[in-house]
Amino acid sequence: MDYIEKVLEKLKEWAQRIIDALLGPESQPEPEPIPIPVNDRQRRR
Repeated sequence: MDYIEKVLEKLKEWAQRIIDALLGPESQPEPEPIPIPVNDRQRRR
């Protein structure tokens, strides 16, 4: 049983290395854009 756990741990490490190589270290989610208020009313004088 201990052998299986060691093998699974190694597989997790290898998978993490492959993901890091492909996507970069710990890919982070895209930040949500911050809405900027715009005064779109036409000014009339």
